[in-house]
Amino acid sequence: MSFLEIQIKTNFALVTIKRPEALNALNDVVITEIGAMVDELESNSQVRGFILTGEGKAFVAGADIAKMKEFNVKEGQAFSELGQTVFRKMELSGLISIAAINGFCLGGGMELAMACDIRYASTVAKLGLPEVTLGLLPGFGGSQRLPRLIGVGRATELILSGDMISSEEGFRLGLVNKVCDPAELLNESEKTLSTILSRGPNAIKAAKTAIRQGLETNMDRGLGWEKQLFGGRFADQETKEGLSAFLEKRKPNF
Repeated sequence: MSFLEIQIKTNFALVTIKRPEALNALNDVVITEIGAMVDELESNSQVRGFILTGEGKAFVAGADIAKMKEFNVKEGQAFSELGQTVFRKMELSGLISIAAINGFCLGGGMELAMACDIRYASTVAKLGLPEVTLGLLPGFGGSQRLPRLIGVGRATELILSGDMISSEEGFRLGLVNKVCDPAELLNESEKTLSTILSRGPNAIKAAKTAIRQGLETNMDRGLGWEKQLFGGRFADQETKEGLSAFLEKRKPNF
């Protein structure tokens, strides 16, 4: 039985996590399926991005607490490593990802959303990293990604308090890109992804690489990456087409 539903829509996929009886909680099976989903979509030459959402009233309400209760140290580290590896794969993928956060987005769910490129949330969504309330800390990259997204001070407060926040507060902090009416969440996500995917595909990948590499190094090295990636674009027919289309006042044929 699969916990993911993948619907291919032209040049992107809609991926729904379907474990509503457990509020889509992440266990090793679900996480492994997310990794396999990334591999599957990357192997499809027509697909350039995906929207990730959850079935029911949760995006993902966290990791599987009943399963974690039985962990020893080695098992806890292995579970953390699995989540980190899969979420990192998704983050570094050439696919453009949007998390459509439809409801509870807590713990591992928020870590999953942060590994996506863009986050849209419904007005009823609740977000947070409540691990400390369970005697834990974020284990799938949350302690590293949240400070990079919203700054150290605000991230430290959220992680150490374990408090939930509204989607509006998430937007104010810069964690959420846009807050949507629940009925419009997927439409707005699809609209944005379609706009992105109408741009030069190789340029989009290069820009994403520049952003990700720059976040993980100093300014001088980041500028070096940007220079190399920018210069490399001029060996690509896509760039020649884009520049020619601009000068000829027509739409580019990417």
